[in-house]
Amino acid sequence: MKYVLEVNDITKKYLAFELKPISFHIKSGEVMGFIGRNGAGKTTAIKSILNLVHPDAGNVRILGMDYLDNEDEIKQRIGYAVGGTNYYKRKKLKDIVAITRIFYDNWDDESYRHYLDAFKLDENKKIMELSEGMKVKFYLTLALSHHAKLLILDEPTSGLDPVSRDEMNEIFRKLAEKGVAILFSTHITSDLEKCADTITYIKNGELLLSERKEDFISHYTKEMGQKSTLEDIMVHIEREEVNL
Repeated sequence: MKYVLEVNDITKKYLAFELKPISFHIKSGEVMGFIGRNGAGKTTAIKSILNLVHPDAGNVRILGMDYLDNEDEIKQRIGYAVGGTNYYKRKKLKDIVAITRIFYDNWDDESYRHYLDAFKLDENKKIMELSEGMKVKFYLTLALSHHAKLLILDEPTSGLDPVSRDEMNEIFRKLAEKGVAILFSTHITSDLEKCADTITYIKNGELLLSERKEDFISHYTKEMGQKSTLEDIMVHIEREEVNL
């Protein structure tokens, strides 16, 4: 198996927005930053990948399997979390876990306890009692407790303070070292500087470039004619059309 995630020409059209064909892939142990302004199409793309909205065209392969043909099996081996969203906010963490574990054949209580301790989570607290950073850690704990090989995270650091974001980025790097592939969408370029291996950029529903971080920066540095940071590049792309 060459890639953990393969996205091939996925499209989705609404009355007021169109996700044009997007294609990219992620290897084991790779962290991909999926970037673009709010409304660029990142969430639509992620939901189309996971069939949470039905794509109009294209296909997705995860762990070497066609997603639509093997959706139940694949869901056993991936994790998905959205930043800034509260599920069952009045439920205690342990009650949510009790329900969640039923759905996973390979749920591992030892791993669950490991991440509970590592993230300093109190399972007797309710979701509404957690900080935004602790909520993200809890959703990661759920994903990692069934040994997810791929994490798909939509704005996981949304609403976090800089210290908490740095902590999350460090967690992503450690998970990648263990072979977990991670796709995370963000509009915060400083996060990418710290943890991303590859960058996929989407603007107005169109994928502009998907490359290793160094090559991505090099490409736009040449376009701009000066040494640039990711933040400089993002501002540049959003301000004017760039011919690739």
